[in-house]
Amino acid sequence: MDKIEKTDAEWQAQLSELAYKVTRKHGTERAFSHDNFPKEAGEFACACCGESLFDQAHKFDSGTGWPSFWKPSNPEMVGEETDRSWFATRTEVHCNRCAAHLGHVFPDGPQPTGLRYCLNGVALEFKPKT
Repeated sequence: MDKIEKTDAEWQAQLSELAYKVTRKHGTERAFSHDNFPKEAGEFACACCGESLFDQAHKFDSGTGWPSFWKPSNPEMVGEETDRSWFATRTEVHCNRCAAHLGHVFPDGPQPTGLRYCLNGVALEFKPKT
């Protein structure tokens, strides 16, 4: 895999202000502030580098206000790291290709994995299947 590295100035020129804050500075968009994406078949790619990360078939309505998936479509491209911000310990998830912050994963999702990848919508781009 070819890693993508850019300067802060290059990321700022490429991304919207909110996408930059979320993906490059580990921010979080407000719950219910991003549309819930189309229901048609397709993939969700990293908004920074275009890498395919999650599939529509693995998306579910968690009621949290953020897009949620029970597994990545490409597990080797979704990395995890311990996040101790906000006085809590959580598992942060990021794109392994460009290090974009995507959101967090929690152990309260549906079967068969029991996981809930709770992601920022602004960190993802939907690509319909053709």
